[in-house]
Amino acid sequence: MSRSSRVLVVAVIVSFCAFLDGAITNVALPAISEQMGGGLVLQQWVVDAYLLTLGSLILIAGSLSDSFGRLRIIRIGLYGFGVTSLLCALAPTGEVLVVARALQGAAGALLVPSSLALIVSTFSGPEQGRAIGRWTAWTTSAFLVGPLLGGILVDAVSWRLIFAVNIVPIVAVLVLMRPLGRDEPLLDRPRVDWLGAVLGVVGLGGTVFALIEQGRFGWGSPVILVPFVVGVAALALFVWWEARVAAPMLPLALFRARNFAIGNLSTWFVYAGFAFGPFAITIFVQEVGGYTAFQAGLATLPPTVMLVLLGSWFGGLAGRYGPRLFMAVGPLVAAVGFLLTLAVDADAFYWTQFLPGVLLLGLGMAITVAPLTSAILGAVDPTHAGIGSAVNNAVARIAGLVAVAFSGVIVGASLDVVGYHRAAIATAVMLAIGGVISALGITNRAEPIRVAALVDEVASPQASAPAPNTATTRAAEPAPDDPERA
Repeated sequence: MSRSSRVLVVAVIVSFCAFLDGAITNVALPAISEQMGGGLVLQQWVVDAYLLTLGSLILIAGSLSDSFGRLRIIRIGLYGFGVTSLLCALAPTGEVLVVARALQGAAGALLVPSSLALIVSTFSGPEQGRAIGRWTAWTTSAFLVGPLLGGILVDAVSWRLIFAVNIVPIVAVLVLMRPLGRDEPLLDRPRVDWLGAVLGVVGLGGTVFALIEQGRFGWGSPVILVPFVVGVAALALFVWWEARVAAPMLPLALFRARNFAIGNLSTWFVYAGFAFGPFAITIFVQEVGGYTAFQAGLATLPPTVMLVLLGSWFGGLAGRYGPRLFMAVGPLVAAVGFLLTLAVDADAFYWTQFLPGVLLLGLGMAITVAPLTSAILGAVDPTHAGIGSAVNNAVARIAGLVAVAFSGVIVGASLDVVGYHRAAIATAVMLAIGGVISALGITNRAEPIRVAALVDEVASPQASAPAPNTATTRAAEPAPDDPERA
């Protein structure tokens, strides 16, 4: 196996580990709450505790990847993910499970940006677009395997095995990584923005706690108001700090690149829909439709199959013709799919009430995901691919985190038929907004932006444009989505 092929396989399996955990968990939520109590609130926390630390720490993980090396950070993340997965499997109470899920998300944050950055730093030109397409398609096989495997484990043995099963891919990828060696030492390492990381965790933690628990305590309760106010204040301080610190966790200058800014804004709405919609379907078909966990996994399987089969093809088309059309049409197709599921009633008859909409959802996802990833990463110089991919992954995970936290606000105390209809409409609106944003803002011609140069420019606005630092950057190439690359 060539080094580039091995890099691609490693990157796929590493991201597979992080994505599998999200995919395999949803089908187990009813079984977890049945054994441990807690209802919808515990179900939200099992999902959001993981997304909270994953989303808030993935930015600093991207910085660590750029500073200390992709391979080193991946290995640390894999060991941490393995240990915390076992903690989840052995959790005696719901509270312990939620804490273990938060620790697991922190370890998972080290995996995704480093794996994608490894691809961007290894491949270039049209091969990079195709590699990203393959990464996108095959990492989503976690969402193909997850619901089925999770359903089998929950129905036949216990929900606890859905966490223990993570050990298998972790061991496999650690073996595959051995021939890749270790990262070259980096003499000029940027400082790590630890204060920014703390502000991000506090900000997201406070606001998400308030959104999830408001149904139990009410917005007027100090238990809700205090964390919410502290969270909002911390998020405001986070933005203020990131604009002033010398080595920010989130380089705000990145957003001066049009495709990066617009692409991440679109990502927010698109991935909020991709997270919230399947979350609602999986719980509804089990608690109202009477599906088993395995049947619930089968119900949400078609979109993943379509994404795996068609994702790379649409990524190649976006590399040839540009990403705008695909990023605009894909979310709108997925939105129509969710509107079709408004036909559902308490019988939850799959073949007529769910399948047509689920198939359109899968087509929309396949059209959207790879072009979206390529457009955003194509707007950043490859030497800063770690922080670029981390920002995009953070936006996607935090969007899902917030969307799931809003579940109680949107559907009420439980996901009955009326609640599901509200969830389907809300999901369609999120997806449609993402498509419209892409149609109006994404450009098919975009040059990679150099983070270091922009940071210097922001720090010294009176100075003239800095000369390229040939030690850390290279000449800008047309983005992978530029038609002239073909």
